[in-house]
Amino acid sequence: MKNLILGTAGHIDHGKTSLVRALTGIDTDRLKEEKARGITIELGFAHLELPGDIRFGIIDVPGHEKFVRSMVAGVGGMDIVMLVIAADEGIMPQTREHMDILRLLGVKNGLIALTKRDMVEPEWLDLVTEEVRDYVSGSFLENAPIVPVSSRTGEGLEELKAVLSDLANKVAEKRSEGHFRLPVDRVFTMTGFGTVVTGTLLSGEITVGEEVEVLPSGRLGRVRGIQAHGSKVEKGLAGQRLAVNLQGVDLDEVHRGDVVAPRNIFQTTRVVDVRLDHLSTAPRELKHRASVNLHSATYEVQAKVLLLDRNTIEPGESTYVQLRLSEPVLLNSGDSYILRIASPATTIGGGIVLDPFPPRRRRRSEEAVMLLESLESQEHQRVCSLIIGQSKLSGISFEDIILRSGVSRKAAEAALLILLGTGDIIQMIREPRIFIARDAFDTLKCGLTEGVSAFLAENPLKHGIGKEELKTRLPKRSDQRFFTPLLSALEREGILIPERDIVKLAGHVMRSTASAEDLTSAFSAFLREKALEPPTVKEFMERFHYDEKSVRDNIAILIRNGEAVRISSDLFYASEVLDALREKLIHHLRENEGITPPEYRELTGLSRKFLIPLLEHFDSEKITIRVGDKRVLRKRL
Repeated sequence: MKNLILGTAGHIDHGKTSLVRALTGIDTDRLKEEKARGITIELGFAHLELPGDIRFGIIDVPGHEKFVRSMVAGVGGMDIVMLVIAADEGIMPQTREHMDILRLLGVKNGLIALTKRDMVEPEWLDLVTEEVRDYVSGSFLENAPIVPVSSRTGEGLEELKAVLSDLANKVAEKRSEGHFRLPVDRVFTMTGFGTVVTGTLLSGEITVGEEVEVLPSGRLGRVRGIQAHGSKVEKGLAGQRLAVNLQGVDLDEVHRGDVVAPRNIFQTTRVVDVRLDHLSTAPRELKHRASVNLHSATYEVQAKVLLLDRNTIEPGESTYVQLRLSEPVLLNSGDSYILRIASPATTIGGGIVLDPFPPRRRRRSEEAVMLLESLESQEHQRVCSLIIGQSKLSGISFEDIILRSGVSRKAAEAALLILLGTGDIIQMIREPRIFIARDAFDTLKCGLTEGVSAFLAENPLKHGIGKEELKTRLPKRSDQRFFTPLLSALEREGILIPERDIVKLAGHVMRSTASAEDLTSAFSAFLREKALEPPTVKEFMERFHYDEKSVRDNIAILIRNGEAVRISSDLFYASEVLDALREKLIHHLRENEGITPPEYRELTGLSRKFLIPLLEHFDSEKITIRVGDKRVLRKRL
């Protein structure tokens, strides 16, 4: 079964609802006020099955100018529009506004029904037909069939059904790939069932039992049941009119304009970059920072227009703009929208969303315009390259590239593969996949190299910088997970040399100043002077009037030069003193079976403060091994 949405459009009292009733037998005016006043106020719904396994979900929209908001809510999911024009009146103001809205929202297929043909003479019908054909010239309805019909007598209904069948065979169904989106156009409750929402499924498939999220509120629920065209089904398909029973969502927790979607897939936004077509019929120019109402799918939200390349846009002009929205909404790349103003209440323009998650734009930014031009022309490789480039040092994930660009996953994979091959982009993280532009990658590499150089300049007594400290020198707007691939690249290029937890600068030779050399010599002499009872770090600080960092830096130099040995974090021996203590111990143990700490103290004259750390140090050197309360020589000695 081919499922399509047929929508009506046209001026008030031109017979849209009567025509739908004549075609389907369903009265789409369900409200008491609608029946009392004889006009459609809210969206109405019906269904029609035609030979050849064709099923239409029909959306009947109001024609009165006061209810344009409701009309717009019904247009978003239309596959085919039936523009209804009364033969006795011809083209009227709402005919024109509805046509503007249809064009702006990207409706591409339709026909024209000339209703009330039984109320006019054949000559008049011919004149109206000619007028309509002239009016739609140059629009998407330029070559559309014009079918005179009478809802009262039934004349022309079979011809209309034949035209609908022909159009249905030419129009492609909405794609069921991807994640589902169900813009809500009606909410009600049923005894024993709870909350029910209706809408046209724009994409994907929705199944009974599936967990869903109501956006923008984020309310979570589960699909309890689905009806398509009045029949219970287990799965709803893209292009179908659906009624979905939501479990776990109260009546006051979902509203018209919300979107039912899979959990944790879509993100709402309050800023979008768009192409704006300003209608030639707009009453005045549109200024930078003008306030408007944005309509898309089934919602309306206030917006501020930020013109990127000019101060005003005249009626009939097109340009790229950024829209700042008063509330978060779900807008994807490629979604259509319209803009209306309150005074006079009229449609002034619209277009398509190009970037639903743009950065803040500088006005007259050539970079922004380049990206938006590429997005509009669907140059996938260039779009991906520009989006990654504009993410600068922070990089961007594959999922965010999809969200911002509207490029299909398959096309994005192909584009990224080419860009990786040319070296224009770098993949920094495997999971989730995060990419960065080559120039940003080079900037980060330079930053790390300069960070090492600056550290060594500030610390002339050190031969490298700790990895963790170097990682903190990445810019805050970057990602610390980039550190490892950056360091690996710099190591491959022979610029930096990682050694355990230290990073060295290739070719760097530690150069001490004369005063620094004098200081390390003084430190060495002090250690030798104290001999068996070497000074602590604190004693070094008091003797030489240096801070702890400088003291430890100088002791580290002595250790690297082989002039001192670290026994513990605060105990260092002059190498020659330690060698003498070691030899004395080995000599004693070669002539005796072992030695206890008191015996070693008697042998060397060491105090207990130094005795135990030294014995443990010789154990760690594999000179001795502890057996009970004695130390004995290792067998190899």
